[in-house]
Amino acid sequence: MPDLLIIASDLREEFPVRLLNDLKDDPIFGQVPVVLVVSEGLPAEALNRLPIDDYVSLGLIETDLRIRIDLCIKRAERVVEVNPLTRLPGNIAIIKQIQGRLDKGEAFSLAYADLDYFKPFNDNYGFSRGDEVLKMSGRLMLNIVRNRQPCNSFVGHIGGDDFVFIMDAARMEDTALEIMENFDRIIPTFYEPGDRAKRGIDSVDRDGSRRSFPFISLSVGIASTKTRLFSHYGEISEVASEMKKYAKKFSGSCCKVDLRTQ
Repeated sequence: MPDLLIIASDLREEFPVRLLNDLKDDPIFGQVPVVLVVSEGLPAEALNRLPIDDYVSLGLIETDLRIRIDLCIKRAERVVEVNPLTRLPGNIAIIKQIQGRLDKGEAFSLAYADLDYFKPFNDNYGFSRGDEVLKMSGRLMLNIVRNRQPCNSFVGHIGGDDFVFIMDAARMEDTALEIMENFDRIIPTFYEPGDRAKRGIDSVDRDGSRRSFPFISLSVGIASTKTRLFSHYGEISEVASEMKKYAKKFSGSCCKVDLRTQ
């Protein structure tokens, strides 16, 4: 996720304006601040109509651009709620996304994804490598979700090893399967060669007993407004969480979809 976007344009072309509007309307990338570099003499009313966070004239780019960039980033850090590790939208943004869609009566599916055996991995290899696994997971989900549904999709990081993504119901299950397949292919690269050879690690469980743990896997639970009626974000989140817990009962990466009507 970029910290900031700089666009240089005299606004006579359609593409920069369309890019700005699409970016700011996007539920994920709308949080990215934008600085516009404009030619001299551009009317103020033209700038006021644009969804930009700041601007600088071309003639002042050497003296003012860095200052404008620093101010925009600091302002965005104060205002926007994102997960500091993955730079994905955090809990506040996730709640707003879910409740906003419910209030509008939109049809969508919510996936709750959780990493299995992440704690023993973190304990064994240290938080630095654990953070790399979380960042990889966030990038993987974001790339695949946006590739399969460029518009009106959403990916958020609840915290720790918990993520959510929102899509049209028709695309959700196939997307979750693609994410899991790629995750299972990538995750062995985070292990040392000896641990890769035995497909796991020896670490301490929550009871303090030492035992073997397999590679980190991904459990995904999916709930949809197409099968049930929900009025509150907590209701659909609870069902997705319930399905995620059910998926955890199966070995390896697993996805379970709620098909109940009530």
